[in-house]
Amino acid sequence: MTTPLNLRQLSTASPEFEAEFQRVLHWSAETDAAIETRVAEILADVRARGDAAVLEYTARFDGVSAEQLGALELTREELNAAFEAITLAQRQALEAAAARVRSYHEKQKAACGQSWSYRDEDGTLLGQKVTPLDRVGIYVPGGKAAYPSSVLMNAIPAQVAGVPEIVMVVPTPRGEKNPLVLAAAYVAGVHRAFTIGGAQAVAALAYGTATVPRVDKITGPGNAYVASAKKHVFGQVGIDMIAGPSEILVLADGTTPPDWVAMDLFSQAEHDELAQSLLLCPDADYIARVRESIERLLPTMPRAAVIRASLEGRGALIQTRSMDEACSISNRIAPEHLEVSSREPHRWEPLLRHAGAIFLGAYTSESLGDYCAGPNHVLPTSGTARFSSPLGVYDFQKRSSLIEVSEAGAQVLGPIAAELAYGEGLQGHARAAEMRLRR
Repeated sequence: MTTPLNLRQLSTASPEFEAEFQRVLHWSAETDAAIETRVAEILADVRARGDAAVLEYTARFDGVSAEQLGALELTREELNAAFEAITLAQRQALEAAAARVRSYHEKQKAACGQSWSYRDEDGTLLGQKVTPLDRVGIYVPGGKAAYPSSVLMNAIPAQVAGVPEIVMVVPTPRGEKNPLVLAAAYVAGVHRAFTIGGAQAVAALAYGTATVPRVDKITGPGNAYVASAKKHVFGQVGIDMIAGPSEILVLADGTTPPDWVAMDLFSQAEHDELAQSLLLCPDADYIARVRESIERLLPTMPRAAVIRASLEGRGALIQTRSMDEACSISNRIAPEHLEVSSREPHRWEPLLRHAGAIFLGAYTSESLGDYCAGPNHVLPTSGTARFSSPLGVYDFQKRSSLIEVSEAGAQVLGPIAAELAYGEGLQGHARAAEMRLRR
């Protein structure tokens, strides 16, 4: 007999709603102290011993031994061979997804990634110069699951941004290389790839070794050790974000088939036990139908145990007083993935201010965004969509200010700068401006 699913069901009309709601949202981003200590040791060791330390940890944690770290670098020929070895359907799917991801990010670059300048009436030039980073590292998870989609989503915007060298690291536990991941690296234009992972791979990218080049920024998801390592090396290199467990929030008006919504909730719950799946809906009867779909479909899922743990631990079905209230609660949550499963999604979209990605309409499943819609699937989690954005071309570019002051302009700006500099007690600044004034 199947054990009934212990899935929370809340109502905003209940006096206890706020307390129960906070319990649903609570998740601690604090890394285990033992992990922090171990990661710090690994980073220090790789920084000190380079290749030798990376080889030692790769043998210990992944069961992959090599005499030289260069033996763990994948050649372009190996990536091409992996691409040719996968099925025709897989090749076509990878190329179609890559084309859509590239097209979206090219439009993103055109919209926000251009240099510009203008001249004042006195001839002073002011502007902005946009340049790509010289070298970036992308971390691709391995082990429990392999994610070719993560290769596309990290490498393609870097390529579109104009980054000259993209270095991929991917763990291959027991030497098992996932052909789809290697084929994705080939399609996405990865320049160098190493079969190393964990904190030691992050350290190698951040500090550089005799074999692994030092990068300017590291992007891509990983386990708690990878997240901790990225946090430690930030400042030496840039990072994209410290990602928490995956999340989905479905705003439903009761018009979408309940089986569709149940499966959309499963799509995030199956990631891991800490993932969060929430439904907000004003229709009590519809919530009951979704719950019935969840109970009926759950036993059919290969990862049913993970989905059950996720739904019971952090999931909830929440009845709201209205769709307007549902939108307001959604803004408080600021979810990673937000589905507006409604007959009139564009009616509600203007009310939604905080989300990593917004999926409009019943046919827009979150999974399409994960793989092939085009926008990036590397999204802010744990409420950080309140102040951060999806990974994009702008993460692989930097901006330099352009200033060219004319002689006439120096006569206008010099006295202003000198006055403020004297006020700050910085005579060198003031005199440097005054020396350029006509006497």
